[in-house]
Amino acid sequence: MRRTTAAVALGLGALLLAPLSAQAAPGHTSATTLSYGTKATYAPRQNARSYQSAPKGFVPVFTENVSRHGSRSATDSSDGDLILALWDKAESEGQLTSRGRKFGPEVRALEAAMAKVGYGNLSGRGKQEMRDTATRLEKRLPGLFQRIAENPGSAGKIDVVSSGQGRAVDSGNTFAAALGDAAPAVKPLIGPTRTDKDLLYFHKSSGGAAYQTWLANDQRLADTLKGIKDQPATARAATSVLKKIFKPAFVKRIEAGEFASTGSAVDAAEAVYNLYAIAPAMSEESPGGKGWGMNRYISQADAAWFGYLGDVEDFYEKGPSFADSDITYKMANVLLDDFFKQVEAKRDGTSKLGAELRFTHAEEIIPLAALMGLPGSTKGVTEARPYTYGDNAWRGADVAPLGANIQWDVFRKGSTYLVRMFYNEKETAFKSGCRPVSRNSSFYELNELERCFGRDHRE
Repeated sequence: MRRTTAAVALGLGALLLAPLSAQAAPGHTSATTLSYGTKATYAPRQNARSYQSAPKGFVPVFTENVSRHGSRSATDSSDGDLILALWDKAESEGQLTSRGRKFGPEVRALEAAMAKVGYGNLSGRGKQEMRDTATRLEKRLPGLFQRIAENPGSAGKIDVVSSGQGRAVDSGNTFAAALGDAAPAVKPLIGPTRTDKDLLYFHKSSGGAAYQTWLANDQRLADTLKGIKDQPATARAATSVLKKIFKPAFVKRIEAGEFASTGSAVDAAEAVYNLYAIAPAMSEESPGGKGWGMNRYISQADAAWFGYLGDVEDFYEKGPSFADSDITYKMANVLLDDFFKQVEAKRDGTSKLGAELRFTHAEEIIPLAALMGLPGSTKGVTEARPYTYGDNAWRGADVAPLGANIQWDVFRKGSTYLVRMFYNEKETAFKSGCRPVSRNSSFYELNELERCFGRDHRE
């Protein structure tokens, strides 16, 4: 056994012994939601009524965001194809459980709904998430949009930009339309959604070239992911999932490799989990809008395990990853730079924008959160002590659920500019070392943020 794999096995002890209820770190979302990982659907993390008021005399002059696209269908039919191939075989041989007999028709109905939406496209729920977030933005800053409408030349227009991928473009269009509905006077000032792949698809642009090389070739990463996934707990969870659908004799045949051309037992169980995880995002397309009931085919404990494996992959490939490297998130500087440049241009009188609205993907939100040191994304790991729920706060459902967003509101009084940050619509402190205007305040002077993030040393 390689050293990395052995270390991973030792590091998983705390997770394997911890009860499910302990896997949600304090202040995080429920264990059920956590089990969906980054496929968790969106909900704002704070009641808007509890937001702090700006210090006396400061008025809103600009807002900007970056948002992951809203809830979507699965990107392809591979999970349904795999598990239905096994289901059809089991049905023909009378090898389905009583519960399993209902599974095939329900999966086919879900797959048909996703095909109708279009694989990878925004679902009805995803569109509503975008509309609701836009409406809350307007309610949070009514004075800003009124000012933009009354003085478009000086207060600015509204720029909308996306990665160019269909679901991000649709998210931008849906968000902008809802903002225009909430503030009709600014509707003519909202520009068409434009594309900037270098900014909002950086993991696959030239700026992400070194990252792509690392992702494809790093042996430490490959060994770590394999070591965690190959734990006995994965095989046990797979057996548990499959036994809800197939009779024990058929499960043993899957585990023995009889259907290897279709998939292994773990592959089959992961397909069930992936359908479970995507189902809430497709809730509006379900019969009567009541949901798909995929939770009937996987226990909470097994969903939590496969959700953890998904978080492992996202943590190492996109998030804080190994503590001795910044390869996963250094490329996000292009996006953080743009946040600062937009505010600085407003301060310097060179911007004609009142709002900058960006729409992207988990592959951008996760590294940006790590780069900025947002809650849950502050701690990398070592080979000897790998990522587990027991000692690391990173959770995909908190860091980058579907519809995740980071927003900065900018306020001005005279020549002083203040910035307030929201992370999934929760007032959030900037990273350690950044000093707010007063203790426990959510507001920071722009020049303090420039100092804190090292921008006072840039040309």
